[in-house]
Amino acid sequence: MKTERPATPQSIVVEEAPKLDFKDAMTYGDYLQLDAVLNAQKPLSPDHNEMLFIIQHQTSELWMKLMLHELRAAIAKVAADELGGAFKMLARVSRIMEQLVHAWDVLATMTPPEYSAIRPYLANSSGFQSAQYRCIEFALGNKNAAMLKPHAHRADLLAQVQAAYEAPSLYDEALRLLARRGLPVPASHTQRDWTQPYQESAEVEQAWLVVYRDTERYFDLYQLGEELTDLEDAFRLWRFRHVTTVERVIGFKRGTGGTGGVSYLRKMLDTVLFPEIWKLRTDL
Repeated sequence: MKTERPATPQSIVVEEAPKLDFKDAMTYGDYLQLDAVLNAQKPLSPDHNEMLFIIQHQTSELWMKLMLHELRAAIAKVAADELGGAFKMLARVSRIMEQLVHAWDVLATMTPPEYSAIRPYLANSSGFQSAQYRCIEFALGNKNAAMLKPHAHRADLLAQVQAAYEAPSLYDEALRLLARRGLPVPASHTQRDWTQPYQESAEVEQAWLVVYRDTERYFDLYQLGEELTDLEDAFRLWRFRHVTTVERVIGFKRGTGGTGGVSYLRKMLDTVLFPEIWKLRTDL
């Protein structure tokens, strides 16, 4: 008589108890420097809602730090004709901007009376003075010499912003790449003073049209054009959500940094970073 043997499991997973003793070992908090990060919130007012205001802007600055890390690397990749790596980085920048768009939803829970309670404690401090944001704008090509002045009081910050101001932007490097590939980008747009605001060019649009009319031949350049489109699309949404949140919270009061507030922010909505990329859609 045959004896049936019990079935043997294919695999047995043995769960180990989690480590609970971290004496003399690096911990999660150690790695992330959480003591410094979580103790960096120093409200100046007695109002409960100031914590929201501080954390909103601190987390935005952290996301912008990552955005600059990716943008600078992407610009270097485009300059070196390494588009695969650049595409990954630019896609990440667009996703970071999406995070920043949604962050405004949290700040929008602050009502006008709640903001009015903390506003006197802000003095002249304003997001207008963010050196990281200014570096992002300069890296994306929105150059304006006047925007160096808010950072003149800090030599270290001024040096960072000045470097971004004087360097070729992402779009400048994209156009230089098109020229290296034999496309008819004029020298006025590949050998220019990088500190000057970008000027739209019919010749540049024609170069992009060559790419978009023969996407199989120029597929990586076509993909670059679409990555730039995604990036500007996300940036526009970020700026628009900023405007609507500020208007919701403070109306048309002047900004704490001396700007016109909503009126100033609305003017920024008219800025187009990569004009030929958008215009060609009409002309295709």
